[in-house]
Amino acid sequence: MAILLLLQQREQVTAAEVARELEVSERTARRDLDALAVAGVPVYSMQGRGGGWRLVGGARTDLSGLTANEARALFLVAGPASATTPDVKAALRKLVQALPEPFRVQADAAASSLLVDPERWGSSRIEHRPPRLLDELQDAVIRGVQVRLRYVDRKGSESERTVHPLGIVAKGPTWYLVADTEVGRRTFRIDRVSAVEPTDDPVHRPDDFDLAESWQEIADEVDHKRSPLEIEAVCAPDGIGLLRMVLGDRLDVGGSTTDGRIEVVIRGPNEYALAGELAGLVEWLEVTGPPGVRDRLASIGNELVERYG
Repeated sequence: MAILLLLQQREQVTAAEVARELEVSERTARRDLDALAVAGVPVYSMQGRGGGWRLVGGARTDLSGLTANEARALFLVAGPASATTPDVKAALRKLVQALPEPFRVQADAAASSLLVDPERWGSSRIEHRPPRLLDELQDAVIRGVQVRLRYVDRKGSESERTVHPLGIVAKGPTWYLVADTEVGRRTFRIDRVSAVEPTDDPVHRPDDFDLAESWQEIADEVDHKRSPLEIEAVCAPDGIGLLRMVLGDRLDVGGSTTDGRIEVVIRGPNEYALAGELAGLVEWLEVTGPPGVRDRLASIGNELVERYG
């Protein structure tokens, strides 16, 4: 692709010039120039003094002939799902901007259409496997077209609706489609999508939409629903590390108290679950409220003493 861009920018290039521009050997440059010709790109070589490689008739070949799958493979590495270095991402983003206009929009969409959040809800990093209809949905995101979606909810009820695909997120092992609908922005578990039918209607994409920001809002809302109860406590300084390990992002650390302990706020699903979770941390932690959690902790303590002496 870089060689093709060089050919489009200049009337003629030599293998030595390609090697110098792309920091490869002349042998590699000649091999890749030959590969372009074999692949059907209209390039030819002129031998002798003043020779080099040219596009036939000065043609300008845009790269829009790449399929959506090929675009995805090339440009996902420039997006937030990538594990490549910042330099590689920056280089590919520059390449996107250098592409001919017909291809640039889809290439840029491919680079920003997917976000991988490696954390399972309330758990640690694990591997994820793409679901069956992931490629069809990402293709719709890249092309910017609405889709008719057949979806099965958690109760097993199937429905059909037309949505505006905005992006795709992998949360641990589970993949989600972020889309606008008639009733607002929604997320759909892709493994519950039973059918996808693209339409010819364009997606209405908000000008200020950012997939990472939108997903953070969604994730925060889900976390709040899963952990609606907040308790207040104070913790010994040497216990903060343990709390972070046990509670993860359900822990908010505040300032120090007059006796040197640290104020914390802990979130959980209910008083019973939180008390059971925190009972083993009594050496470092003192819950100050609400009273229901303190009462439950006292009850657990009495039961432990009665059973174990």
